[in-house]
Amino acid sequence: MPLRVLGIDPGFDRCGLGVVDLQGATPTWVWHGCVQTSAKDDFSTRLQQIRDGVTMAIRVHRPAAVAVESLFFQKNVTTALQVGMARGVIFLAIADAKLPVVEITPNQVKQGISGYGGADKKQMQQMVQRLLKLSAPPTPDDAADALAIAMVGGLLARHPRR
Repeated sequence: MPLRVLGIDPGFDRCGLGVVDLQGATPTWVWHGCVQTSAKDDFSTRLQQIRDGVTMAIRVHRPAAVAVESLFFQKNVTTALQVGMARGVIFLAIADAKLPVVEITPNQVKQGISGYGGADKKQMQQMVQRLLKLSAPPTPDDAADALAIAMVGGLLARHPRR
């Protein structure tokens, strides 16, 4: 039976979401998209939109596990705080659904998808396209990242480190 995984690339402006089914190590594309918030909306509304988007993806696609990219170093403190708060509402939505979650670093995702921890966005999109047998690279890149996070996170969820 395949393992359905929701991958999340957390962001405050744009939050990437991607769902894959893993049969062994073979991934199959199910869905991808983004929650796009507007700078015109107030802060709490934007956080609510992110939470609602994650909740809807969970309700519609019914994943067995969720993989979330961990927060990496940000030079801009305001951006880091906003992404941190977005991660908070993402984890709240996951907890509300009582789903197991795996956190993975950007380098783990790049290494797992391309075999190279320094892969750029374009290389990642092309590898996600190839692995999922898509006719075109998934866009936007946040959604492509979320699909990559789902693939690598699903393997880690299935085989946790001891």
